[in-house]
Amino acid sequence: MAGNTTGKMFAVTTFGSSHGRALGAVVDGCPAGLELSQEDIQIELNKRKPGTSELTTARGESDQVEILSGIFEGKTDGTPIAAIVYNKDADSSAYDNIKNKPRPGHGDYCWISRYGHYDHRGGGRGSGRNTIGHVIGGAVAKKLLNQLNIKIMAHVTKVGKIKANKVNINLIEEYSQKNAVKCADPDAAKKMEERILEAKSKGDSVGGIVETIVLGAPAGLGEPVFDKLDGDLSRALMNIGSVKGVEIGFGFEVAESTGYGINDEFYMEKDQIKTTTNTSGGILGGMSNGMPIMIRMAVKPTPSISMVQKTVDLTKMEDAKIQIKGRHDPCICPRVVPVAESAVAMVIVDHLIRSGFINPLKL
Repeated sequence: MAGNTTGKMFAVTTFGSSHGRALGAVVDGCPAGLELSQEDIQIELNKRKPGTSELTTARGESDQVEILSGIFEGKTDGTPIAAIVYNKDADSSAYDNIKNKPRPGHGDYCWISRYGHYDHRGGGRGSGRNTIGHVIGGAVAKKLLNQLNIKIMAHVTKVGKIKANKVNINLIEEYSQKNAVKCADPDAAKKMEERILEAKSKGDSVGGIVETIVLGAPAGLGEPVFDKLDGDLSRALMNIGSVKGVEIGFGFEVAESTGYGINDEFYMEKDQIKTTTNTSGGILGGMSNGMPIMIRMAVKPTPSISMVQKTVDLTKMEDAKIQIKGRHDPCICPRVVPVAESAVAMVIVDHLIRSGFINPLKL
């Protein structure tokens, strides 16, 4: 099975499954000399940890990380960084009654069609729990970005039909950490929480939109044709489970605009070239232009709902009904925020190394 590694110069390979013994990641390509501890990774993992509020799954995982290699005397030594998180509270019994009954909205049937042999417990390798590997890789990437004063932050801008008002970009990180929804607009956050709990009470779920912002990225990251920065960022976010759409800058609104209406005009600010607007979302011609990179992803409602649904019994090859049990998030958006940050961080670091902004051997 391929497709477990992302990145070229900064490569992250993830492993594990939702109800297996453990999950983790191997980060290859991090330069030597970076101060890195288990706590650095733990801080990021705690942001996506389950059981932190009514809005998340009740699965009681502490998600304590253990670094196995790549660190010597508190610094990276240039070799692969391997980190692991052990599953402690998996309850596989909740899935016994749905074996050989593909869950609507999940990849079960596709996995069975492709591989034949499939771990049905919590989605196996296809579970959202596998984003632990994303966050491990992202934690290392963020430490590297700190060296260059590049900040990455994500926040929830929409849940269902409830849309947050725009918040000053310098306040987004602070405000979004003050509520369980991870929304920077406190009024909208309250309404979003009510909407999520309403869906939960009915055994249903709700989707939303998560925006990720990159501040301080230099101009010139990316390639002009097949390895465009926006292409790689879109790919990274679309590779997160349950993400069904990605847009950068004005996104689909450009279809209703004119060239004059969306062309970001240049101007000088002291000795820096900037643009008067940022409809391009910080990327032009496949490369960063030095302005904030703005990218949004549409997250579908959690497919694991407790309502009775129609499916087929693959052993009997006949119609059947299914009711999914277990512990699931009524809305994925709040816990996918750190995953989005991690996915974007890994891409930015990969391009920084490829473009020569970071020495691939040592800091």
